Amino acid sequence: MAELGSVDVAEPMSPAEATKSGAGSADRHDLLQHSREFLDFFWDIAKPEQETRLEATEKLLEYLRARPKGSEMDYALQRLITGLGVGRETARPCYSLALAQLLQSFEDLTLCEVLQQIQEKYDLQKVKKAMVRPALFAHLFGVLALFQSGRLVKDQETLLKCVKLLQDLSHHHNHLQEQPQKALVDILSEVPESMLKDILPKVLKADMAVVLSSPENLELFLLARRKVPAKLEKLLGPVDLFSNENIPRLVNVLRVAAASVKKERKLPTLALDLLRLALEENKFPRFWSEVLEQGLLQKPFPPASFLCFRLLGAALPLLSKKQLQLVMRGVIIQQYGEHLVTAKLPDRFKFAPEMDAYVGTFLEGCQDDPERQLAMLVAFSSITNQGHPVVPTFWRVVRFLSPRALKDYVAWLQDMFLQPNLDSLVDFSTSNQKKNQDASVHVPERAVFRLRKWIILRLVSIVENAQVEKEEALVEEVARFCLFHSFFETKKPTPQIPETEQQLSFALDSRTREVVCNAFFSLLQALSTQFKQTTDGQPWTYRLVQFTDMLLNQNRNVATITAFTEQQRQAWDQMLQTLKGLEARSKEVKAKAFQHLLLLVGIHLFKSPTESCDLLGDIQTCIKKSLEEKPRRTRSKATESQEPPWVEVLVEILLSLLAKPSHLMRQVARSVFGHICSHLTPHALQLILDVLNPNKSQDEDDNVVVTDDSDETQLKTKTAKDKSQENSDSEEEEESDEEESDEESRDRDVDQGFREQLMAVLQQGKALGGVDSEDEEELGDEAMMALDQNLASLFAEQKLRIQAKKDEKSKLQKEKVLRRNFQIRVLDLVEVLVTKQPENLLVLELLEPLLNIIRRSMRTSSSKQEQDLLHKTARIFTHQLCRSRHYCHDVGNHAEALHAQVERLVEQAGHQADSSVALYFFNASLYLLRVLKGNTVSAPPLKTPKKQKAGTKAPEAQTTSCLDLKRVTLVYSSALSSFLTKRNNPLTIPMFLALFCRHPVLCKNLIPVLVQHVAGKVQPRQQSQACMLLQKALSMGELKPCYEGSEWEQLISQILEKVTENLQTLGKAQTKPEQQKELSSLELLITLLKMAHLQKLTVDLTAILGLLQGLQPGLQQSLQQGGHTAGSSRLYDLYWQAMKFLGVQRPKSEKKDAKEIPSDPQGPVSLKRKKKGFLPETKKRKKRKPEVAAAEEGATKEGAAEEGAKPAAASENQPPSSGKKRRRRKRAKASAQSPANGKPAASSPDPCSPLTNPGASASPSPSPPAKTPKLRKKQKLAEVNGVPPPESAGKKQQKELSGKSLQSDPPQKKARLALANGNASLLQSGAKKKKTHLKKGGKP
Repeated sequence: MAELGSVDVAEPMSPAEATKSGAGSADRHDLLQHSREFLDFFWDIAKPEQETRLEATEKLLEYLRARPKGSEMDYALQRLITGLGVGRETARPCYSLALAQLLQSFEDLTLCEVLQQIQEKYDLQKVKKAMVRPALFAHLFGVLALFQSGRLVKDQETLLKCVKLLQDLSHHHNHLQEQPQKALVDILSEVPESMLKDILPKVLKADMAVVLSSPENLELFLLARRKVPAKLEKLLGPVDLFSNENIPRLVNVLRVAAASVKKERKLPTLALDLLRLALEENKFPRFWSEVLEQGLLQKPFPPASFLCFRLLGAALPLLSKKQLQLVMRGVIIQQYGEHLVTAKLPDRFKFAPEMDAYVGTFLEGCQDDPERQLAMLVAFSSITNQGHPVVPTFWRVVRFLSPRALKDYVAWLQDMFLQPNLDSLVDFSTSNQKKNQDASVHVPERAVFRLRKWIILRLVSIVENAQVEKEEALVEEVARFCLFHSFFETKKPTPQIPETEQQLSFALDSRTREVVCNAFFSLLQALSTQFKQTTDGQPWTYRLVQFTDMLLNQNRNVATITAFTEQQRQAWDQMLQTLKGLEARSKEVKAKAFQHLLLLVGIHLFKSPTESCDLLGDIQTCIKKSLEEKPRRTRSKATESQEPPWVEVLVEILLSLLAKPSHLMRQVARSVFGHICSHLTPHALQLILDVLNPNKSQDEDDNVVVTDDSDETQLKTKTAKDKSQENSDSEEEEESDEEESDEESRDRDVDQGFREQLMAVLQQGKALGGVDSEDEEELGDEAMMALDQNLASLFAEQKLRIQAKKDEKSKLQKEKVLRRNFQIRVLDLVEVLVTKQPENLLVLELLEPLLNIIRRSMRTSSSKQEQDLLHKTARIFTHQLCRSRHYCHDVGNHAEALHAQVERLVEQAGHQADSSVALYFFNASLYLLRVLKGNTVSAPPLKTPKKQKAGTKAPEAQTTSCLDLKRVTLVYSSALSSFLTKRNNPLTIPMFLALFCRHPVLCKNLIPVLVQHVAGKVQPRQQSQACMLLQKALSMGELKPCYEGSEWEQLISQILEKVTENLQTLGKAQTKPEQQKELSSLELLITLLKMAHLQKLTVDLTAILGLLQGLQPGLQQSLQQGGHTAGSSRLYDLYWQAMKFLGVQRPKSEKKDAKEIPSDPQGPVSLKRKKKGFLPETKKRKKRKPEVAAAEEGATKEGAAEEGAKPAAASENQPPSSGKKRRRRKRAKASAQSPANGKPAASSPDPCSPLTNPGASASPSPSPPAKTPKLRKKQKLAEVNGVPPPESAGKKQQKELSGKSLQSDPPQKKARLALANGNASLLQSGAKKKKTHLKKGGKP
């Protein structure tokens, strides 16, 4: 740091300038600034953020390039060398990298000198014991810096020194471990061959025992073998690294290398180099089998296993097809499969993502070789755990397959499904499975079932995967394969049906067909949503139906698993005829929806024949009637027929389809209902509402039977069983926990009846004992055996009874879950109706059922299904119903019922226990008000254009609304009165504000209720709420047009009287509700005064002015004494806001006193502030004496006219704060001349003036009201242009008006005239005169 003091960083100066003292100090200042910038680079280099380090290194290099020969270079080199041995381990690599960049940029710095400085700085012979470890790391990072500079391999002398230093550092294994040897290998790998020949004898000993002693020495050996094989052979002679003698040593070295990269989880380069060497010497089978499988994996060691897995993945692109077959059928691949099975448990490391990355890289790299791709996928698909492949059915690497490889892979999967070759599989069992499973489980049938189940799911996942490029023929092939083996079997092979030519080695049992059937319907859903149509424009479902019809017609060659009855076959044929009719009308959207429904139910004819047969007949009848029905068919004609309307039948069908947990059924039902909801009848809607009604849905479960996906649950249970066999140890613990829980539940469930039965058995067996103890001795062996048998039977019955209760409880819980899921699916129909038919009258019937669901779910929303039902219902009700732009415009004769419903909803909203539920009921009533307001009493008949011209009163008939304003007003007025009187009311202020905003006419009728509760015998909390509601209501712009003539002014006056009455006790609040009442009253008063001022209303303000002026001393005194509460400051601010609208300005003396308090030299506050920091005496602004200030004020008065004549010029030459100072002096003088603080003397001696009364005489205005910025700007512009200022004209008008008002009007009307003429107040006339005299230089 001493060197930096002499560094001349600034530009050179002349000798004359250097002799000056000022120049010397400036030079030191500049040097200090540059030094700070320079030193900051080294701090930033050691920071953990990489971007900051790199940026600091670049700036340091740029700084040094500008001064290459200065002392900064020496300091930077020393500082970076010092940083190599700092205590912070994270900072050492940062300094090493910066040093490397420095040496790379400045080649004039010799590496030998830098290395010598590092060794002198950190001499291991002289360093203290506590600094040995940092010194060792400093040497290591110093060598690395020299190597990273790129210049070390060119300097042989320094290179030899670095090699010697690294060899010395390798002896300190406790601190550095293998880092010096790894650094040596990295350095020698970059050395030229000629230089390596000279260095090799110095770093590698001619002993294979030493070579095979550590991974680093072996890496040096492999490096020399790769770069200088002749020199290595001359040094060691011919070496067979994979000989029988060297293999055990290789295994130990690989084990150490695997342990060294345990935390990094990467493949050691040594293992990959050995693999490449084995491939070069054609000794790969020996290396793979003896070194890895029989050596490294002989003992269980997880790092060694993961090394083998990573080596397997990295070796895939290097191996031939024959070598791949060897690798994929060995011990390593079996252990990998076992790892995939056991790693499914939580808190286990999962290697599958890494292997997927290896396989994906391999498949992506051999796109031109489909055979290698197929061999790889077949190999991984053949790794099975008791028949079940370990790779997932949805494997992302399939997307890298070429079309040919994908086609061949699908063909292999189909062949393995039909003729499972268990011998070709690499099958294994885990250790737990071997211990716990019986021999009877290991049968070929079980393995075949598990394999077929995986294969069919893999086929479906290939089609469903959108990232896999598939041809349409491949998709159709998979779909036909699944369909055929789900519902058909082959009688006689025929070339017309390729599926019949495939032979089965193991017959398909019922379980397999169920799995294939479920997979087929999953595939059908994917085909209907993703692909939708084939290239010829037909739906995929229709093409599969055609294929199914062809199979049904081939009776000699194909047979169905369950034969069709005549009725079912007739339903199938009729369905095909209906499909042909719909195909002719395929351009209609409705026809497409019906076609989709018919096709889906038709295919379900094979899964559930009886139910689907009935549905097909009903659907065809409904389709026929809906397509033949006239578009304007009235409801009367529909109700005349005895049979139910087709819409109701179709709604029942859709509900039955929604009862099945099929996503495809749900989509089809939603689509079909969207096309028939315009024909919906009240009874059809009631069918939907009965499902949503919680009471009816629980009592009337016979209408719709909710079914569970039994096939999927069976599959899940089977897979769970398979997993349990793999992890039986954990399951045994779980079973023991379940047994303990069963015992605890048994103890809890013991009832009195069981106790009595137990006592009876014990008494019968004489086991209880009585008064005589001899009875116990007389109990023999036979009696004991009989007693044990009776007790066992009794406890067995009790156990069965408890289990029956548990089963019943779980069954009820399961039924409840299914019912809730069914209701969630049925809500889809409600959402479709509300979205597509918002103007339908039936939508109004949805309000109360939806509200009942919300109210019930809010009480019992514990389960996930209840929460989902609540969220979906609330979303439909709020966003799609109440906030919809469209609504019913044809209420007709239902106006009376809607009014009654409004009354009912508002009443129910007031009776709710939760405000969130009450909000939904209140919003429903607002929606009905909107509907009633938008409808007319009687719609006029349709007229021709001539009649429309002749009729002039038709538009008047349309404007008459159905809304009964008086009736609705009574409803909401009672609700509002209840809200303002009852304490625990669920209604809130935002609810009524929404009512006021949407219906201003109704707000006008409710205003008297609010005014009534502003003051009087009402609780303070309700008064505060009434004031807030009134304030928000009056602020709405839609309310004033509802009043005619002087009604608005009368309303404002009436509210003002109530507020005046409410403010009698201002500042005397003791409780929080009273404080809130005062604040709300003042806010309402401010709103009233603001409206009166802006709208120029004639309002008497003398009463409120006198009241507020009388309260001012008390408020100011309480604020100054500090005895106010937290809301008093807010109250005081609102008070002066109100006084401002009344023409009285807030006094400034308080702020002036507050500024003068810390300037007191005797106060403790000033002493504290003086200690914190102070300016020099030369910098302090001297305080002006009072005489000087008075003289300046006189000069200001004399030059006031000149300043007023040239305000623009003065503003340019003076600082911005001069005007403020001048105004402050004027105000201070005016306040000093006043008789009391805040009480100016009255300027008008007229006894009729408001200032003569006591309230006015106590006005706290110390100065005339300040002009607005607009008024000042206008006055300046007028004076510059030579025009008299507008203020003079305003004063003339004010004087004339004041004279006239004083002569003709009584004193009470002067404030009204002042507000009507737009002036602030007549109370300011005296103050304005005083200001005019001051400007002219006279005295007031």
